Amino acid sequence: MSIIIVTDSTADIPPELVKKLGITVVPVYVRFGEEVFRDGIDISQDEVYRRMLVEGAIPATSQPSPSDFAEVYHELLKNDDEIVSIHLSGKLSGTYNSAMNGRDLIAEKNRIVVIDSMSISMGLGLSVMAAARLAQAGAGTQAVIQSVNEAPAATRIVAAFDTLKYILRSGRLGAAKSLIGGILNVKPMLTLRDGAFWPAGIARTRSRALDSLVEMVRKTPDVEEIAIVYNTVPEEAQGLRERLSEFVDASRLHVSRLGPALGAHGGPGAIIVAFRQNLSPIRH
Repeated sequence: MSIIIVTDSTADIPPELVKKLGITVVPVYVRFGEEVFRDGIDISQDEVYRRMLVEGAIPATSQPSPSDFAEVYHELLKNDDEIVSIHLSGKLSGTYNSAMNGRDLIAEKNRIVVIDSMSISMGLGLSVMAAARLAQAGAGTQAVIQSVNEAPAATRIVAAFDTLKYILRSGRLGAAKSLIGGILNVKPMLTLRDGAFWPAGIARTRSRALDSLVEMVRKTPDVEEIAIVYNTVPEEAQGLRERLSEFVDASRLHVSRLGPALGAHGGPGAIIVAFRQNLSPIRH
């Protein structure tokens, strides 16, 4: 019996790694007015950002429905497998609850474990990838679950924005909103703490914000995997890749594109660095 790893499209895992690691991705929805698209399937990232930059359109997003998850789970379990389904923080989206409800819709629900990653974007993605590597190596369900549950303590994600106006409109800031009112005219940086956004610092210029991202990695011991996620600034992402290449092997340094669902909340110019420490003597 094999273990199948499922996540949602907010994980931002590069398509080639999704394929290589055998990960199943359930898309979230992106809405422009009456038009509804599946993230990464019905609308390209380029088109989302073109509409935002050229047309000034701001999309809305929503999680997959329970029936979306139920359909995926049912299809995957036809071969008598087990599923570990890992999703973005329940404090930022209803996706985790939707996956739980989808699990309850099918008869095979006892072969499905749904986990709140307490993270987002490639913070989530790094956890999913580690779980998929374990599954491919033949690890048991409990070992995979333990890996995911340990990930929040080992993983950090920091994002730099040109502006917070998009994320403020999304309502995703929660308690952090009261802490950033005075920094809207500089380059704000956010991190996740206990699954919710918190300020990670401010920078006067874009270059200093990028320097801060590099410095956060530099100060972290035993970093074993890094991901850089961008939406409209590929040249900055490649620059960060060159600067961060000294910290990890090239096979554990990834660059990916911020998907439409999260890109809509981050706004143009958002760039993220997620990194995972090795906190045990056994590397996943």
